[in-house]
Amino acid sequence: MRVRLIMLMVIVIFLGGYHAPASSRNASNPPSESVSGSDSAEAEQLTLGQLRQKYADTFKTNGPSTKQVALTFDDVPDPRFTPQVLDVLKKYKVRATFFIVGSRAEKHPDLVKRMVKEGHMVGNHSYNHPEFSKLSMNAFRKQILHTGDIIHHLAGYTPKMIRPPYGDINEEQLQWAAKQHYSIVNWNVDSLDWKGLSKEKVKDNILSAVKPGSIVLQHAGGGVGSNLNGTIEALPEIIEELRNRGYELVTLDEMLGLPKAKD
Repeated sequence: MRVRLIMLMVIVIFLGGYHAPASSRNASNPPSESVSGSDSAEAEQLTLGQLRQKYADTFKTNGPSTKQVALTFDDVPDPRFTPQVLDVLKKYKVRATFFIVGSRAEKHPDLVKRMVKEGHMVGNHSYNHPEFSKLSMNAFRKQILHTGDIIHHLAGYTPKMIRPPYGDINEEQLQWAAKQHYSIVNWNVDSLDWKGLSKEKVKDNILSAVKPGSIVLQHAGGGVGSNLNGTIEALPEIIEELRNRGYELVTLDEMLGLPKAKD
């Protein structure tokens, strides 16, 4: 009888009818699909488009659909290009918005003072142009706060508006900015002038895409070897054409109905 019972158990095991009790399974190694699903949920990050929707009060890329356009210039001040852009704006009586890199402002303070004196708005574009999403929160805060202090010393106010280098920012940084009463302002028309494009290409990139409430990205500063002649040469014709189309050229605080200074 005992032999027959043993043989019966062997047959059951062979046919797959026996399963180890749950208590004997290795709890530290759950099924692989459970691990990957959990990791995916934790690693999932919102896209910039999703962040704009979720934080619409803080994260802006355009103004209301009125006949206004905001010309904005990044990576300033730069003695090679910024004075030429300022000269054009002065000639055409246009006020624009300049996003300032703190380390450059320290080297060329007179250009920042000129921007303010000539009626332009200034914003915060970090201290040394890093990719924000790759920074720790402490490093990110230092980039904003130190640059804000530099601008305050030169312009007389701490900018409310921040433009992240490359337009890149993550959710934790956005949450901090909102709590500190900053606004993140990117763009919805890109000149792509940083590529060293010709006057005609810069002009076409802007005029073919502009619409009521557009925020236009251009540059008045760049890295070693940068060529922004296309922007400087195209700017008078861009201004004239926008005015011919009935657009008012305004600063970002005017377009967005926000104060230029952080409270």
